[in-house]
Amino acid sequence: MAMPQLCFPGGLHVTTERRDEQFHFLVFTDVFGKKTYGVVMQCYRPILDETSLFQNGADFSQLFTAYSFCVISKCPYFTALKDCLSCLLIQLRDCRLSDMKSRVKVFATKLALVPVPPPGQLHLMFTLSPLTIVLPSKEDKDLPTIDLDLHLPFFCFRPKELLEVLSCLLQEQRVVLFSDDWARLTLVAESFLLFLQPLSWQQPYVPVLARGMLDFLMVPTAFLMGCHLSHFKEITAETDDLILVNIDSGSVSTSCCEVLDLPEIPPCAADCFTQRCLSLKTHFDLYQCQRASYTDIREQRSKRRAWQHNLNHEIQKITLELIVNIFRDVGSHLNCEHRVFNSEEFLKTRDPAEQLFYKKVLGTNIFHSFLKDRLNRKMDNFARMELETRFEMNKMRAVLETPRRVTKQEIHARRKSSVTENGVSKRSQMSLPDLEDHQTTSFHRNTLLTGISRMSDTALRIISKRLTVFKLPDFPASLSVHSVQSFHTELIQLLSKAIFSAQKENPTLLARYYYLRGFINTLCCRHLDALRDFQNLYKTDRALFPTPLVTWLVDSMHQDERRRVEKRPELRGLVFKVMTENKKLVVQPDDHVKKFELPCKHLHQEEFVRCVQECGIVNDVATIHRLFDALTEGQTKQVDPKLFKVFYTVWKEKKSETQDLSLPSEVNYQLDDIECVYKLSPCVKTSRGVGKIAVTQKRLFLLIQGQPGFLEITKFRDIQTMTSGRPEVFEANLKTETGLWSLLVKEMWAGRKLSDQHKDPQYMMQALTNILLMDAVMGSLQTQRSITAASKLAYFDKIKHEVPMMVPKTTTEMLKHKINPSLDLAEPQTVHVLLYTPGQLSCNDAVDDMNPKLWVALSGGRVVVFDASSWSILQASIQVGQEQLNCMLGLIQEQVWIGSQDSVIYIIDTHSMSCNRQLTEHRHEVTGLTAETIDQRHSQQIYSCSCDGTILQWDSASLKVTRQLHLSCERLSSIQIHAGTLWCCCRDSIVVLKKSGTPQKIITLPDDLQSISSSFSSFIVIPERGQLWTGCANAGEVCLWYTNYSLPAKRILLPGSSGVTCMIRVKDQIWVAGHGKGWIGGQCDGNMRSQLLVMNPESLTVTKELQAHADSIQTLCSAEDRYVLSGSAWRDGKIAIWKVE
Repeated sequence: MAMPQLCFPGGLHVTTERRDEQFHFLVFTDVFGKKTYGVVMQCYRPILDETSLFQNGADFSQLFTAYSFCVISKCPYFTALKDCLSCLLIQLRDCRLSDMKSRVKVFATKLALVPVPPPGQLHLMFTLSPLTIVLPSKEDKDLPTIDLDLHLPFFCFRPKELLEVLSCLLQEQRVVLFSDDWARLTLVAESFLLFLQPLSWQQPYVPVLARGMLDFLMVPTAFLMGCHLSHFKEITAETDDLILVNIDSGSVSTSCCEVLDLPEIPPCAADCFTQRCLSLKTHFDLYQCQRASYTDIREQRSKRRAWQHNLNHEIQKITLELIVNIFRDVGSHLNCEHRVFNSEEFLKTRDPAEQLFYKKVLGTNIFHSFLKDRLNRKMDNFARMELETRFEMNKMRAVLETPRRVTKQEIHARRKSSVTENGVSKRSQMSLPDLEDHQTTSFHRNTLLTGISRMSDTALRIISKRLTVFKLPDFPASLSVHSVQSFHTELIQLLSKAIFSAQKENPTLLARYYYLRGFINTLCCRHLDALRDFQNLYKTDRALFPTPLVTWLVDSMHQDERRRVEKRPELRGLVFKVMTENKKLVVQPDDHVKKFELPCKHLHQEEFVRCVQECGIVNDVATIHRLFDALTEGQTKQVDPKLFKVFYTVWKEKKSETQDLSLPSEVNYQLDDIECVYKLSPCVKTSRGVGKIAVTQKRLFLLIQGQPGFLEITKFRDIQTMTSGRPEVFEANLKTETGLWSLLVKEMWAGRKLSDQHKDPQYMMQALTNILLMDAVMGSLQTQRSITAASKLAYFDKIKHEVPMMVPKTTTEMLKHKINPSLDLAEPQTVHVLLYTPGQLSCNDAVDDMNPKLWVALSGGRVVVFDASSWSILQASIQVGQEQLNCMLGLIQEQVWIGSQDSVIYIIDTHSMSCNRQLTEHRHEVTGLTAETIDQRHSQQIYSCSCDGTILQWDSASLKVTRQLHLSCERLSSIQIHAGTLWCCCRDSIVVLKKSGTPQKIITLPDDLQSISSSFSSFIVIPERGQLWTGCANAGEVCLWYTNYSLPAKRILLPGSSGVTCMIRVKDQIWVAGHGKGWIGGQCDGNMRSQLLVMNPESLTVTKELQAHADSIQTLCSAEDRYVLSGSAWRDGKIAIWKVE
């Protein structure tokens, strides 16, 4: 009903002269929020033909009226469809009214032949005489298509007014755009909504209101609408509480007054945005001044498109940075596991002048939708930029999990700049750092004060990928059925050529070609060909796989086609997957957002754990259990809700007390860059004067009362014992807090000692958490038993006698650092596999892509990625299935292959950090991966094995199986390739295979080990020595076999070991991971620790015995032969980094 009004929004006019053609743009939104888009062309034609102008000899003036032509699309192809209608206009100018319908029909039919490009970097081009038109694709499946000039609002508004409009939209105000040009309304409105990405407008949206639709402005909800400028005074007079945006004059006002009285975007984010806007080059003519004039319109349009694409990309980066700077701290107040956002705590971290803005925004639907994506850990452009522009300090927090109390100086600096002068994102080193023996986290204090003028483009790291344009065949002259079939056949042939060219060069582009060819084959009813294309697409990029289309395709097959599918295993497997997926119950994702609320009933331990995690106090389950014991000291094992409220209040007050502490500049100068005050005593009398005693993560010091002064009492590292004092005794009268301070100092001293000895900063960070909890427990209980209750949290003070405070000298010399990949989890996870990938440099890479990476496979299919140049977390979680991961392999095509217990090989793209490809040819658990490089630039042959003895050879470029072998054995656990032969580790033998599958030699488990049901756990081949080293799961020895049988096998006992879990060769050393004598049946008796032994292959002796994990070592990997990394099982769950000598 509204379509005629929208095609003639200003009404239908009859004129005495022909007017110029006009275009405008429409957006339709259905009840489900899905949008469709329209491009309208109005052209004027005479009402009567020239032969009808004279009747009965009378002369009539010629009259003209407008005709509207509207093309509607599911994608916002504003520029492309405008070009198409411009081509139609040429055909309509010289045609009779009676021929108009047929020409429009031909035009519509041609457009219907054009497919929509899939998401990615493939654009489609077609010729509609006289223009060549490009259909751009979405950059990502979750992003909108952009086919308009995003710089138009920058022509209409200054940065100040742009920020005002964006602020109104973020606060979900009732916004009306005005212009005397209908086309500007939609283009500017669409641009504003794109500027808000990834926040998505959730309210009514009608960018063009026809003259008869002005009643829409009376709705009481928030909205974004557009009207002709001629209605400005009428709307202003009759409607209240509207934000009036005049596009033509570039002004923003309200219907109540001329001045906009709404909270503004925080000034630091706004200033940064303003400075960025000044750097934009928005004039194509200035760009073209020094270049030759174009003599071909196609070349001119092509250059203009490329310039506009780059400018749009720059604008998107600037607006995304604005959104990141506004909301970057939201993630610090989320609990994703329990889907809780602590809005009160978030607001307390905002400056008072900004709080009203955030209060309004936090209650909007647009923010609520954004919050759901953050809780779902969506890795979109916002998440990538937030991670890349995070302060070094915050990046290290992700490694150390510091319970940090930020100062006002840091809060101000964090908002003022999205990068630091010496930020991690600026690193350009291509290899591992030199880890000092006593590694400490150190930053330059001036990075906290880095201003906008020092910001670098590394802050805006959304890589502009190279685009590929695929040209469709020319449209047929006749649109008969035969001609259309010929057009599709030619298109399929062109796509087949493109697929052949892209197979070994660009897997990402290859997937897009498979998608298009599968779609066209479906249109042509070539069901089997289409199914084969979608099968290849499924393997190449699963994110593009069109499940609904393939389901329809399978359902529409005839019986003979189904029989042919059954004869092809790969197609049969695809059909089975699709049908199985369709039969599964559709489980709606849990997308609710919970606001933290204090409990109203008594809490048992499980409920207490949930509440503590939700309110963000601490996430570690073991620590929460100790806190539960402390709060229930001498009572039934449940926490009263009133006590929990008191504890939570005290904890917040203590946190605020130190967070709001403003230290004198003289004191700041004395502290290290990352030091913060965690505990501050009342003003007390001491042997060195009156003042307050402060605790940081490194020291105790006295804030002298009166004239500001700093007096260091001691560093925790300098305390020798807790009984013998320093030569100069420091005394303080702490009165009722004496017992608490004694506990605090003991706990910090024990944590520092353990941290230094074990090269594990987690000990110190946990000690800090413990003393904060002790302080809160003391403040909430305030009874005689409070000190006893608080002592239950002095964990390290208790275990310092259980865990060796003095680590063996050899271990201390070799151990460089420890990292924890389970920081985001409530409990430690087993480190199943480690993979180090060296840094790679290319012209399109981001800095983080240059740096080496450490890939960590945890339990449940979770992969964590570390930047191996700083050991900071790059990606907290990449989910690849739900089962245990057994093996990983890095490829030169910037891929990581991962074998899983669910029989699938998952492929992760190292740039996007996403897993969109799966290889499903194995039928059992994938246990091993190995590679043989054929071509340093493009091709590798990959071998994978599964536990049933199946070995598959893959072409890494096409992802196709080139050979299948089968080895008859009880369990095949791993494979390696050396000198063109495959070495296979089975339960009771090592089998050497030719590539044809013929066994060359078999090395069996010694008889005495077979009698105790032992098995090979790992092996190392040293081809130049002709040696094979093997280890067994239940035998404390390694065996040395000579592959040419020149010498008998040798068995080397491993001191104190009862079994070998894994081995690795580094330089001229063999590193062997085993477990001690107390390890029985795969279980530890609680006292024995895992061992890491370094062996000399020449002397056949153990040269070093290392101890660093509290559970068995599950995996070893080498980093450029400079470091060895060991990952342990869940009781420890950490990764140790060892120096290689």
